[in-house]
Amino acid sequence: MNPSPAIRKVFQGVASRPQMFRMVDRHLQRPNRWEGDATPLYAGAWFEIGEAEHDYMFEILPPLWIRGSMFAMREFLTGSVTSVFFALRIDEAIRYFHGYCDLSDKASVEAMRVAIIERESRPVRAMTRDERLEHIWSSTADDYRGYAGERWPEASRGKRTVMIYGGKGGTVLKLLEDLSDDEIAAKLPVQLRHLPSPIAA
Repeated sequence: MNPSPAIRKVFQGVASRPQMFRMVDRHLQRPNRWEGDATPLYAGAWFEIGEAEHDYMFEILPPLWIRGSMFAMREFLTGSVTSVFFALRIDEAIRYFHGYCDLSDKASVEAMRVAIIERESRPVRAMTRDERLEHIWSSTADDYRGYAGERWPEASRGKRTVMIYGGKGGTVLKLLEDLSDDEIAAKLPVQLRHLPSPIAA
């Protein structure tokens, strides 16, 4: 599967409770769901949530562990990957985040904490191309996203796809990674379309 296991923001803004639960398993529709190692799909992905959602998740089950302002869920999503919740002071405000950490890597939780603070401390709002693509994937309804199957060239199979409006040709299915800048802008909410890239920020 194609997402990198690198630490990455997958949703812009603060996720509502329904959005949070939907993003907890962003790859529910993947083919061969119970085969192979799904760690690279999930490990490193993070997004912001509200205080109420953070507290709700803390109260569902006794945490696996609590370390200062962080706690980990007892139930693992896949292998050694589980949800870790963060309450972080950024620019004098406490903000809340959900991330997937691979606990087989003892440095993963701290690396994610540092990455979130660095990303969210930028003075100008900005989005990388990868963040734009991840936001599109996170916010697209299941009926309009999926994975390239047997009808696709072998090199594309298993990669993420999204439905886009193709003008006179109607809607077409396209690999997420192949979206043009114009197609990305069309799929993003209006308030996110013109954010600068970090290089321009």
